[in-house]
Amino acid sequence: MNNDLAGLFLSIMTPNNSYADCLKAMFGLRRFGIKLGLDVIRKILAGLGNPQKKFSSIHIAGTNGKGSIAASLSSILHESGYKVGLYTSPHLVRFNERISINNSPVSDDCILEAYNAVQNIDAGDRELTFFEFATAMAFYEFNRQNVDWAIIETGMGGRLDATNIIKPVISIISNISLEHRAYLGDKLSEIAFEKGGIIKKNSPVIIGAKQKSVVSVLKDIAAEKSAPFYAHGKDFNTRLCKNEQFTYFGMENTWRNMQTSLMGKHQIDNASLVLAACELLNQNGADIQLGSIKEGLLKTKWPGRLEKISDSPVIILDGAHNLIAARRLAEFLVQNIAREKLTLVVGILDDKPYSAMLRSLLPTCSRVILTSPKIDRTLGAEKLYPIAKEVIDDVTIIHDVNMAVAHAIKTVSPDEAVCIAGSLYVIGEAKEAISRL
Repeated sequence: MNNDLAGLFLSIMTPNNSYADCLKAMFGLRRFGIKLGLDVIRKILAGLGNPQKKFSSIHIAGTNGKGSIAASLSSILHESGYKVGLYTSPHLVRFNERISINNSPVSDDCILEAYNAVQNIDAGDRELTFFEFATAMAFYEFNRQNVDWAIIETGMGGRLDATNIIKPVISIISNISLEHRAYLGDKLSEIAFEKGGIIKKNSPVIIGAKQKSVVSVLKDIAAEKSAPFYAHGKDFNTRLCKNEQFTYFGMENTWRNMQTSLMGKHQIDNASLVLAACELLNQNGADIQLGSIKEGLLKTKWPGRLEKISDSPVIILDGAHNLIAARRLAEFLVQNIAREKLTLVVGILDDKPYSAMLRSLLPTCSRVILTSPKIDRTLGAEKLYPIAKEVIDDVTIIHDVNMAVAHAIKTVSPDEAVCIAGSLYVIGEAKEAISRL
């Protein structure tokens, strides 16, 4: 073994004495590994005493909306008096955001303890991926803190996702569109099969997808596993009312004057899946009162997703990391901000349909600043430039996200607006930049 490999091996296999050391070791791990199967994560969790079996869980997959659904359920269950763990990805600024207890990220000391617990388990010949390691840490911490419920968001896909080691009380699949084709497949039906892998025997599944091919695949998987199947638009629905309120028409209940704190009409559909889950949880013996549901929806926070952080000027952060999310953001901007008052700051990753995303977003603004987050999958701003110039005249390239955000904010008047979008990695860097302004 050469010196470099020996040093990496030592950093992974010996206990770390600092938070910074453990994160450095983790970020040195392979970031993806969806095709590698569940054998390694199963072995690690067995070595930890199978913590994932010590709490009740809800598993959430989907192309868009799964984080909002997870955050809303966590908020509602916490308002109902339960101790709740929440596992999501990616983080925006700090790794701790991925593992929350009662809607607050765990401490650095908790991260360090969980890291050392996981790395002391023999994983066998294959090194864990970053996501496998983080997932094991989350399950360890949820068990250590004796949570009643854990809300678990898949990382990518579902069937072979490291989180798919749990036996959830309910599975939720928000929606499905073409994404991560190298890992999940080129057709909607193939992607539906991968995400439908979270459906478990005899456990209900709630879906928000509407495409016939997708619904057919998910319904077949549910039937094979004797999993009760509930579809948005058929078994439950919502109707938008005045003042951003909505009515939920459920399997057993009709709940009026409902409202979520999350912006965008698409959040009503997400909330519908959340409320369907609440109905099923109550049928399964949970105690979730309507007052707690309403309060939980109003207290839900999901940073970086249509998040307004300033009113003068208006500053909005929205990951909008794929085409559907970009279209939803564009719809929101058209309805709420005058085009001539909007500056857009955009950075996109190289595995995204950047041309279509730009053509959706740019008609909403009068000026765009193209930037690039600090990640190896970033798409150079120069590649975005010719497409942007076809849509609007005022196009600037500022490679550094911090500088791009600072320039945008300093060059708008108090009655104008800045929207930062295109990737959650851009949002994370933007949050740090804004905190220093």
